[in-house]
Amino acid sequence: MIWVVPAVVALVLVSWVLVLRSRLLVVTVHGVSMEPTYRSGDRLLVRRARLDRVRAGQVVVVRVDAATPDDPTGGRMVKRAVAVPGDPVPPRIPVPGPRVPPDSLLVLGDNLARSNDSRRLGYLPADALIGVVLRPIGQR
Repeated sequence: MIWVVPAVVALVLVSWVLVLRSRLLVVTVHGVSMEPTYRSGDRLLVRRARLDRVRAGQVVVVRVDAATPDDPTGGRMVKRAVAVPGDPVPPRIPVPGPRVPPDSLLVLGDNLARSNDSRRLGYLPADALIGVVLRPIGQR
């Protein structure tokens, strides 16, 4: 009977860790596209999210298919959401239509001169969204 309490505590802790891992992840910034907000090497705590939970202005992590096997980002990019479904398309983004269609997202880097974003990639589909940045963690 003495082992029951520690076993239950351990089970609760393991369950809690598994739930957190399914909802949160840590992403490392690569490159200069989000400077000065985030610099290469910064680590960010990200909450997994669906597109309906994203608002324009939030920093998001998205997945792109252009990743190569030696890409340290794993095809992930940190960008700022500038328009979500139903929002007007910002004038500097050359995409069709005056409004962002359902299940699409437009993103820009904070460092416009050095960013690969929706100006080149166009609309990103909802399933490209990984999550929303909560805050930076740790130090470089």
